[in-house]
Amino acid sequence: MLKGVLHIHSRYSDGEFTLDELRKIFLCEGCSFVCMTDHAEYFNEDSILRYVAECEALSDAKFRFVPGLEYRCERNMHILGYHATQLTPATDPQVVIRHIDAQGALSVVAHPRDDFFQWIEGFAALPQGIETWNTKYDGRYAPRSGTFALLQRLKGRSPGMHAFYGIDLHWKRQFRSFFVNLDCDSIETGAILAALREGKYSAQKEDLHLPSSGVLPDPLLRQFDRVHARSHRMRNWLKNSKKALDRYGIRFPESVKAQLRRIF
Repeated sequence: MLKGVLHIHSRYSDGEFTLDELRKIFLCEGCSFVCMTDHAEYFNEDSILRYVAECEALSDAKFRFVPGLEYRCERNMHILGYHATQLTPATDPQVVIRHIDAQGALSVVAHPRDDFFQWIEGFAALPQGIETWNTKYDGRYAPRSGTFALLQRLKGRSPGMHAFYGIDLHWKRQFRSFFVNLDCDSIETGAILAALREGKYSAQKEDLHLPSSGVLPDPLLRQFDRVHARSHRMRNWLKNSKKALDRYGIRFPESVKAQLRRIF
């Protein structure tokens, strides 16, 4: 069994951590792997080579960086490519999904907005997974039940799709205790990707365990909706307060923002 984390950003794009810092942090958390997803638009052909090389240089028998990219598409839809390392000018999400899959990488729609659900269901090229809980986008307390329902509808067409769980780590003061436990004995990149592709994993947040199938009991889904609604209201109130302060030229203190990132 390997413990790790998904959907991580570094200073190669818009994250605050170096790769070396990420290695130290997650080793201390008992992790054996980190799947990176730095934003593709930050790279050129030279920097992507440096990124991949540094991921490899910082990997060893006890810890593995899996390099990857997050592609920004039309309407600001984001597609994760776990182990994708090739850039593309394409912005059509279906073209990007095919681009990721052609690399032997793993395509996952990141934190899909509610108004994207119908659009995604109309895709001819479906991803290999849906990020059903992103603790930066959804908040650390609960996901949206609708994203799990979207996954189940898509699985009617593509039964091999799985629920993915990511922390979307950017900031130093951000919640990051959301892990993936892989049913895998090898720390090699190919074995990690194979376990993810085959759904041989579960997510863990404290005492909560979530399956790769994304099939959850109805009472838990209803609880998620209640908790998410409360958290969402509070986050919106804080965002609106910041906007009000901005209109008056008052800066929201960075120390307060950093603390709120950890809370929410």
